[in-house]
Amino acid sequence: MAAKLVWRIARPRTIGVRALLLDRDGRVALVRHTYADHWYLPGGGVKRGESIAAALMRELAEEVVIADPVIERVLGVYHSRGEGKDDHIVIFVVRTAASGVLARADLQEIEQAGWFPLGDLPETTLPATRRRIAEYQQGAIGTGAW
Repeated sequence: MAAKLVWRIARPRTIGVRALLLDRDGRVALVRHTYADHWYLPGGGVKRGESIAAALMRELAEEVVIADPVIERVLGVYHSRGEGKDDHIVIFVVRTAASGVLARADLQEIEQAGWFPLGDLPETTLPATRRRIAEYQQGAIGTGAW
């Protein structure tokens, strides 16, 4: 990708948000993007001039059509140097009264979306996503490397 080449040269500092989004049955929402093979927590980048909370709500609406999310707390703040970026990611624990089928908002970006029991994640769930879910289950506040 051209963006990855630019990032390796410019090494931009970015801020991202992700939601450990739980439905009323305690299942976690995961998405699989059209451009990646793994399952991730929904989220994305914070735009210039946008608050972190506003970015989280926008990303949830854009990726999984969640209209009633309630931020419970910050799970942690992490640092990633993957893809050549200096990226800081804020993970929120978010609840919704929704249940049933998880809808995809952006069909060009989101290949699949679904609710999964915390103990029964898809085999191709990203290792960092598994670590965030484990931290949540342990009641830990996460920091450090993504």
